[in-house]
Amino acid sequence: MTDLDQTTARRDITDALITALERRHEVLDAVVDAENRAAAVDAIATLLGKSKLGAEAVLGMSFYQLTKDQRRRNQAELDDLNSALTFTLAERPASSGDTLDLRPFSPDSDADLFKVRTDEQGIAGDGSGAPAGDLDTEIAAAAHRVDDEEAVWLVATEQSAKVGLVMAELHDGEVDVRIWITPDRRKQGYGMATLRKSRSEMAAYFPGVPMVVRGPSGA
Repeated sequence: MTDLDQTTARRDITDALITALERRHEVLDAVVDAENRAAAVDAIATLLGKSKLGAEAVLGMSFYQLTKDQRRRNQAELDDLNSALTFTLAERPASSGDTLDLRPFSPDSDADLFKVRTDEQGIAGDGSGAPAGDLDTEIAAAAHRVDDEEAVWLVATEQSAKVGLVMAELHDGEVDVRIWITPDRRKQGYGMATLRKSRSEMAAYFPGVPMVVRGPSGA
């Protein structure tokens, strides 16, 4: 997890805890009315207008966190985190990852997305940094590497919309992960959300293998 990712996640959690304490009676009612844990998380997130990450933290709160001293500590931490970050969750709503999914790249239906990425970056999709070759040849080679368990290509989606690519290649005992977000979805938090989601995916595909993440700063 990058430093920015950690800081943003911590701010989401701290902000949710503070808001939950301010609206503790409503939160308690929402939890009591929920059918199960998942429903309680959804209810808290909707009630407070926070991410599911923050709602999970609220549901897992200990009673000592209700004390005045702990509330002051939380507020101080939130102030520090706000000074370290220049954006809010409202400004980059996708950064929570709540609405983002990852699915396997399809050579047939996702060639258009890979073309946009290749036209913009002008480099091959294998992570070598070489100039891009013929689109069909590149995609076929990637599919072959995926079949050989030497690569994983994923498409980041929000509902039915494609918002980016995750291209992971196994090289010299490391997984080189490149994240690319479509130009129209940048500066909204999709890069951060995709990074969060891809970590667990890479751990499943390449268990125990170190991961090196490369992503455009504009994501």
